[in-house]
Amino acid sequence: MNIKNDPVDVVVVGLGWAGAIMGIELAQAGLKVRALERGEDRLNVDYAYPKPADELAYTRRHKIMQSPHDAAFTVRHNLNGTALPMRELGAFRLGDGVGGSGLHWTGMITRPTPVDLKLKTYADAHFKGKLDADLRIRDFPLTWEEIEPHMDFFDKVCGSSGETGNLRGVIQKTGDPFEGARSNPFPNKALEDSLNSAMFRQAAREMGYHPYSIPSAAVSVPYTNPYGQQIAPCNYCGFCQFYGCVNYSKASPQTAILDRLKLNPNFDYKTRANVIRVDKHADGQSATGVTYIDEAGNEVFQPAKIVILATFGLNNVRLLLNSKIGKPYDPNTEEGVIGRNYAHQYGGGFNLFFEKLEFNSFATAGPTGTVISNFGTGVIDTASLGFIGGAKIYSSQPTGTPMAAAIKKGTPRWGAGWKKGLKESYGHSMSIKLEGSNMATRGNYLDLDPVYKDRFGVPLLRVTYDYVQNDLRMLQFMKGKMEEIAKHLNPDEYSNNILHMDSHFASSPNYVNTHNTGGAIMGDDPRTSALNRYLQCWDAHNVFVMGASAFPQNFYANPTAMVAALAYWSAQAIRQQYLKNPGPLVRV
Repeated sequence: MNIKNDPVDVVVVGLGWAGAIMGIELAQAGLKVRALERGEDRLNVDYAYPKPADELAYTRRHKIMQSPHDAAFTVRHNLNGTALPMRELGAFRLGDGVGGSGLHWTGMITRPTPVDLKLKTYADAHFKGKLDADLRIRDFPLTWEEIEPHMDFFDKVCGSSGETGNLRGVIQKTGDPFEGARSNPFPNKALEDSLNSAMFRQAAREMGYHPYSIPSAAVSVPYTNPYGQQIAPCNYCGFCQFYGCVNYSKASPQTAILDRLKLNPNFDYKTRANVIRVDKHADGQSATGVTYIDEAGNEVFQPAKIVILATFGLNNVRLLLNSKIGKPYDPNTEEGVIGRNYAHQYGGGFNLFFEKLEFNSFATAGPTGTVISNFGTGVIDTASLGFIGGAKIYSSQPTGTPMAAAIKKGTPRWGAGWKKGLKESYGHSMSIKLEGSNMATRGNYLDLDPVYKDRFGVPLLRVTYDYVQNDLRMLQFMKGKMEEIAKHLNPDEYSNNILHMDSHFASSPNYVNTHNTGGAIMGDDPRTSALNRYLQCWDAHNVFVMGASAFPQNFYANPTAMVAALAYWSAQAIRQQYLKNPGPLVRV
């Protein structure tokens, strides 16, 4: 059965962070906004006391995350490989339902730096032909001065807690001295150090580094944000990563925006609405709305004057390809734009065991921790080391759940031996981790799988991706620095899981992070980018695409702060420019 809904001014596809931001900013501007969410509704009350946290349901069975049964991806390493469907979203875990990944995120709200935004300019100045030929580094088409105010506002929305390192160009005594200039301090003081955070902080200082508290979206004190949403102080319960916050402390679309947005008469939303395409006018130059499959299996057309794609980045790319908006990227000729510059983000680290120390693993919050940026992109000269990029090195306890605990070397992987090893190991370990940049290459890209389709008959997204040699060299350098810190801490034993130079990407079983970027990148040239500087499609002026799919490569910072800032930046352009004169906001 085919159904046609009443028309709206704006349809927002996906109701995570970016969708919630676009929804409230455009509804407050007087536009009639309707959001369409593929998953179910998820309310704050679903995660409130006295309901217990369930590690098996949330961490192992991924209760609030996208299931491959509903939308898998196929994966291969290169053009010559055979892509097969992911049976488990191991390397990354996408959110599903209202709130998206913003519901289960860890809450680290680190920013990129000015160098990250102008990486091509930096590379041209410092590397002068020394980079690997397959790298495809690009600048973001905006400046730090343009985007920082929007990161600052998102800090206020989340009630970010942290230590300011650079306030309006003046380096502070605490915080990250290598960060870009902040227009305002953090809204709230940093979370308290756990034992492992304090130990890492002391070791880093003794070694001449500049440790600071991980910027946190779990608030340290009672807080009311600019939308009037009240966020409660974190009680360090240990259930953050992969969980909705039971204490209303971790900023999420629900706690920070959605309860206020739902009160706006200009806004409504529909769940179990699986959007399968963006529909276009006959001339193909603009969209008429979107088509989705509802819970009953009906095909429903939602007319709209403006279409906002705000799903997870990988799904944004899939929608653009299935809607034939923008020319698909061809890695052989390097023509086309949709699918190019796909990147993930590197993780890994060291596990340190201390027989006589008890770390009280449940007394933690996801973003509790201490970090150094001494080896961030552009901080040190890496041209002589053979790589561009960098990493943040940190220590944190993102969760206290037993099955996620590190176990001593030699412990069996299952059975009675595993249980015995877990009992002996639990509470006696700390970690030193990294998040590393991932450069875009000619051959890492996204397209539609020619074989596999979902239950609606829509082609799956095919991910062609393998680790980048430039980045693997970076990881070997970071491994050496991390091992020096580990030895300084003098544990009884330690081990690491840093990638080797001959490592290849594996989509499962081990989780890395959910920081996928690229595929619908922003830029100044429609021949090499899908979106202009306002996240407006070059090929359909009333289609705007939010999310990390716009990043031309992935920096070492967590992506959420930049994703949110870009959404605010785009919403501002729509309100102040597009509504007055609908059409391309950038002409070339």
